[in-house]
Amino acid sequence: MQRAFVLCAVVALSECFFQVPLEKGKTARENLEEQGLWEEYRLKYPYNPMVKFDDSFAVGDESMTNDADLAYYGIISIGTPPQSFKVIFDTGSSNLWIPSIYCNSRACNNHDKFNPSTSSTYRNNGHALRIQYGTGSMTGFLGYDTVTVGGLAVKNQIIGLSETEAPFMQYMRADGILGLAYPRLSASGATPVFDNMMSENLVNKDMFSVYLSSDSQQGSVVTFGGVDPTIILVPSPGSPSPASCTGRSQWTVLLSMSSISNINSKVGATNNNGDYMVNCNSIAQLPDVIFHIHGETFTIPGTGYVRGSQSYGCHTGFGNGGDNLWILGDVFIRQYYAIFSRAQNMVGLAKAR
Repeated sequence: MQRAFVLCAVVALSECFFQVPLEKGKTARENLEEQGLWEEYRLKYPYNPMVKFDDSFAVGDESMTNDADLAYYGIISIGTPPQSFKVIFDTGSSNLWIPSIYCNSRACNNHDKFNPSTSSTYRNNGHALRIQYGTGSMTGFLGYDTVTVGGLAVKNQIIGLSETEAPFMQYMRADGILGLAYPRLSASGATPVFDNMMSENLVNKDMFSVYLSSDSQQGSVVTFGGVDPTIILVPSPGSPSPASCTGRSQWTVLLSMSSISNINSKVGATNNNGDYMVNCNSIAQLPDVIFHIHGETFTIPGTGYVRGSQSYGCHTGFGNGGDNLWILGDVFIRQYYAIFSRAQNMVGLAKAR
């Protein structure tokens, strides 16, 4: 049954779907490295991915991590007339939030900010919002407005508007985050954008799919309502449960502590204060890393799991996710087209070429 889902998802291309092109800008880490601030920054704001999955997450605070390698973003618009914003499409969270004109944090001052007073379709919600980061927090308030994503106008969408933001956001190109996860992860009970797309029958199929191109600047896309027909897929892998495979706009593959130590040791990486470094000249000779999911094998070559440069050093994309936490981020998704079926509560994976 699960195998059948992937096959059907790959061939059902004639139905209506909507796409948002994704750009890959410089990551926060790259910006910090260029300014010589990365070592100071990561020691001052230690990486803590487990905070995102704390039990309080579903109650009120939307926990997020200090994710300095977030890079892929797309353009959406909010309000009437529309105001445009760059957002990260994140399958690991559920809220949509952007900076507001009421935010004076340094992170807001170098990003586009939403002005509710200039939108004729904006309504205030009256509730405060606090999103807890592993290295700080975002605070603000909730409102309703028309959100347009890939040509789809979602009316009365609840949005978060920031008044304060954590310092690390100033180093990111994206203005905010558009969460694509399940409603149970949503802070303040806010209905996620994709759930409103489904309930308003804006998409023919209750699914979206993600393709991250190996090209650093173009080709990446998130498709709502189907699968991108221009991507050639090899329908061989199976379909793991979303609970065990959460793809998101995060460069690393996060693993349990024991697993991360073993893998980095096998590929010859050395631990440098939590960064696992390899010789930049030996990337082509590094062994493949193979994941076994739902009885299928998923191979990541050395060129896929190592990034960096001679100037700043090369490091693997395998990071510590804490006890029993695995997140398959961009390192994995760049190799495999990811299909998220809400109708069948499944994730489909197919080799993209």
